[in-house]
Amino acid sequence: MRHWSMFLAVLLVGVMAGGAGGQGALPPVHLDKVKLPPGFTIDVYARVVDARSMALGAKGTVFVGTRTHGKVYAVVDTNRDSKADEIITIAEGLYMPNGVAFRDGSLYVAEVNRILRFDRIEENLKSPPSPVVVRGDLPSDAPHGWKYLRFGPDGKLYFNIGAPCNICEPKPDLYATIMRMNADGTGLEPYAMGVRNSVGFDWNPRTKTLWFTDNGRDGLGDNVPPEELNNAPRAGLHFGFPYCFGKSVADPEFGKKRACTEFTPPVLELPPHAAPLGVRFYTGKMFPREYQNQLFIAEHGSWDRSTPSGYRITVVRLKGDQVVGYEVFAEGWVQGNTYEGVWGRPVDLLILPDGSMLVSDDQAHAIYRISYKK
Repeated sequence: MRHWSMFLAVLLVGVMAGGAGGQGALPPVHLDKVKLPPGFTIDVYARVVDARSMALGAKGTVFVGTRTHGKVYAVVDTNRDSKADEIITIAEGLYMPNGVAFRDGSLYVAEVNRILRFDRIEENLKSPPSPVVVRGDLPSDAPHGWKYLRFGPDGKLYFNIGAPCNICEPKPDLYATIMRMNADGTGLEPYAMGVRNSVGFDWNPRTKTLWFTDNGRDGLGDNVPPEELNNAPRAGLHFGFPYCFGKSVADPEFGKKRACTEFTPPVLELPPHAAPLGVRFYTGKMFPREYQNQLFIAEHGSWDRSTPSGYRITVVRLKGDQVVGYEVFAEGWVQGNTYEGVWGRPVDLLILPDGSMLVSDDQAHAIYRISYKK
């Protein structure tokens, strides 16, 4: 496929760059290239190899998962100067531990095939306890197997199980789903189906409904299919994979089996191949009022497209659960119209207690902090 070599190179950099504690040479960041609305500033919060999903501990620890590096980190800002003072390895040798979540003093980590729990973690950052296996019978397929992990308003633990392919017709109540279960691993059930590859979701703080991104298939050209932003107000909805993408794009192989009208359409079609990943409702108070309770998306960036798309952060304007706008918030991680101009790839977003926003970047091996001052 086009640009497959670029995709593999990105992964290889993450594997070879070294541990976060003794990181060695890391690629430069070019924050002077990042454009933000007036009053906003972006700074380096920490350099973390292969920084992916993030979760906030009760004592302010930022936990960071990785995909290619096999490690989970704790990022600590002891003196509260908005820059990390220490990066501690919590676990290593794991199977794509992308997803992290924190609840009741415990860190939950999602590998491809199991969910782990590290109890009393913030009291034992430098001597972490052996993990408890919360659930150990998940599929071990590597394609789209890395997980996003969040606790919902219902107290249940949500995570994705991606399609084990570019396009196929997998077991519908297991693959291409967003699953949920109790915190102890019992009661596993599909919440949303027909979701090819979601690596980011959050709940609207006003309506408590689930919002998630979904990455469409490759191989149909530069501009087909669109990526998706979806809203799942209740369990049991089907969002189209592998039969339909976006609102009306029938898959050329499977689309004849079921019509797009049978499925829940996305609330917003996003640019093709932009790879929208982390989403986060802004629940802080630092940003101006027009950003509060609005949805931010980290668009990781394309690899199977002639010219790059994504590589930016966007904001979706909402009234209740209705989309009323979509615009660029931060851009500049790619310079020009070629992949040689890519220097970073936003992955996940996290709101800190002071209202600033963290952004992870698995290509530049960094976590940034976006703040606002009049």
